[in-house]
Amino acid sequence: MTNSNPSKIVLITGANKGIGFAAARELAVAGHTVLLGARDPGRGTAAAAELAAQGLAVRFVHLDVTEPDTIEAAARLISETHGRLDILINNAGISRDRPHPPTELPVAALREVYETNVFGVVAVTNAMLPPLRRSPAAYVGNVSSGLGTVAFLTDPDAPFWQYANLLAYNSSKAAMNAITLIYAHTLRDSGIMVNALSPGFCATDLNNHTGHLSADEGGAHIARQVTLPGDGLTGVFLNENGGTHPW
Repeated sequence: MTNSNPSKIVLITGANKGIGFAAARELAVAGHTVLLGARDPGRGTAAAAELAAQGLAVRFVHLDVTEPDTIEAAARLISETHGRLDILINNAGISRDRPHPPTELPVAALREVYETNVFGVVAVTNAMLPPLRRSPAAYVGNVSSGLGTVAFLTDPDAPFWQYANLLAYNSSKAAMNAITLIYAHTLRDSGIMVNALSPGFCATDLNNHTGHLSADEGGAHIARQVTLPGDGLTGVFLNENGGTHPW
């Protein structure tokens, strides 16, 4: 990604802990201004204060991706305070699959996951388009998972195949991947790049800390992916180890 201004304005959803928090720290250390989005004001304020105390340009923004009022308020705040948004990282995500097998997953749980992982991504992205369009080189990064790729879901020999039956989470990430491709195509002519991002299999609250990478490592991967010097690469699923994932 190229930009005559090396300092970016970055918004990260679900950033009060885990991968989102780690990405916020990495990007702020690199000299960017980070807007730390979180649905819980207490936790979000505390997380932003922790980073600000280290001399980093981090500010809490109240943003619940399932609450339209907070999304619109955040978009107004960004436009009024910064005038533009250079990088949007749709990081907020949940899982409600365990302990249910797919055939017993309550539909209410499926809806809850889609509200955050799918509808929330669309709602936030659409609301942030005005400040994104005012950036000279805007970037939308959707934090996804290889568990939501058709390549994984059709390969019984794939690593982590034991997680292939996570109906809500995996299908929501598959939907997010499709959303990424549709937005990449739609926004290509406006110069806004849109990619899916893989932080790797990280130990977080979402998976009861069973991943083999730390959240800090995942956040570092995300921070690197959204600031890669690029040639306008858009509509791809970036691999945490470099290159791209198959869809």
